[in-house]
Amino acid sequence: MTDNNPGMAEGTAERIVVEALKFVSAAVAFPTARIVPSKVVDEGWHALILHTALYAELCKKLGRFVHHYPERPDPERYDPHVITRTLATIEQAGHTPDEELWTSPAQSLVPVGASCQHTPPGGCGPINPGNCASHCNNGSGSGEE
Repeated sequence: MTDNNPGMAEGTAERIVVEALKFVSAAVAFPTARIVPSKVVDEGWHALILHTALYAELCKKLGRFVHHYPERPDPERYDPHVITRTLATIEQAGHTPDEELWTSPAQSLVPVGASCQHTPPGGCGPINPGNCASHCNNGSGSGEE
């Protein structure tokens, strides 16, 4: 986290990674839920994924590998209803979200290197690729690029 976000306090980086862990845990617990990380939490998820052995072991222990399907950055891509659903799913999975890290990109109190929230409305990127609305990947419906 701190390598990609120079000047970020270690405590802030840890909070973000913890939220990413909660997100992955919720994705495993509710594999059909259409959830997405916030822009800030997505940065933490990327940090986890970059440590491939650690991330693979984490997913193995949780019981399912949670894939990430990247999309081109789009600062306009933000759906507050999807974030609300994601927070409720995280709570259902037994975690308490750090709501300060789940705000809209414009309201974010924590600047990160990512330029947007990387998942389209409806959550058809990292958790449930395929069968997405036309806003995913120019109408192809694959959710992947």
